[in-house]
Parts: sequence; structure tokens; C-alpha cells
Amino acid sequence: MTVVNMDAWLWWLIGAAVLGIALVVTTMPELGMLAVGALAGALTSYLGGGLVTQVLVFAAVSVVLIAVVRPVAARHRSQRPQLASGVDALRGRQAVVVERVDSGEGGRIKLAGEIWSARALDAGQTFEPGQQVDVVEIDGATAVVM
Repeated sequence: MTVVNMDAWLWWLIGAAVLGIALVVTTMPELGMLAVGALAGALTSYLGGGLVTQVLVFAAVSVVLIAVVRPVAARHRSQRPQLASGVDALRGRQAVVVERVDSGEGGRIKLAGEIWSARALDAGQTFEPGQQVDVVEIDGATAVVM
């Protein structure tokens, strides 16, 4: 192993460290993938690969990571959380009408063990006490039912 090869792999490690720091500062995940590519370039240099081989390995690893990991990360970011909490957890649940519910004055329902004010989703629709209704959405402190 020559000093030139050792210097090259050290430069690749320094580049990977700089990209890693930039990743933390900017929170751009692509920089992390480039840092892994730089580590692959350092390993190639350490194993005796020439400069062209090092650059090709760096480029190939970086491009493959960006092409594979980035779409997966974007898909996970765009998905809604699977565990709904707060008012989001109440949408779609069934409730029992306690006091007549209509679209005008509204009324009261028992939802998740609590009494909520409610109004009908459709104008002219009414629900009598004892009827089961579905919660469509929560509008402030009022459940919209159908």
C-alpha cells in the first residue's frame, strides 16, 4: 500500500464526515446518502482501487441510495399516522343520540362515553333519542353526524 492510496482514503473519510455534518445541519437526507457513497469510495481506495474506480463507486452507491431510499422515505412521510388520537380518533365512530339532533339547533349525543353537542350533516335530517349515528367529523366542540 502506498502513501498516495492512504491519503486518498483519508480524503474520502474527511469528505464523508463533512457530508455527515452538513446532513445534521441542513436535515437533507440526500447528503447522508452521499456520505455513505464517500465511505464506499474510501473503502475502494483503501482496498487499492484507482481514482477512477473510487469515483465510480462513490457515484454508483450514491445514485442507488438516492434512487431507492428517497422514494421509500417520501412514501412514509406522506402516509397518515396509523394511530389516530384526539378528535381524529372520533371520526368514523358510532354514537347514540341523547337529545334530538337536527341540522339547525343541533342536539346531544353520547360519544366515547362523553356527551357531545351534535348537528346533522344533511339539512332537514333529524335523529331521535336512542338512534345510532355515525360521526363524520368534529367541528370545534360539535360532532357532525349522519
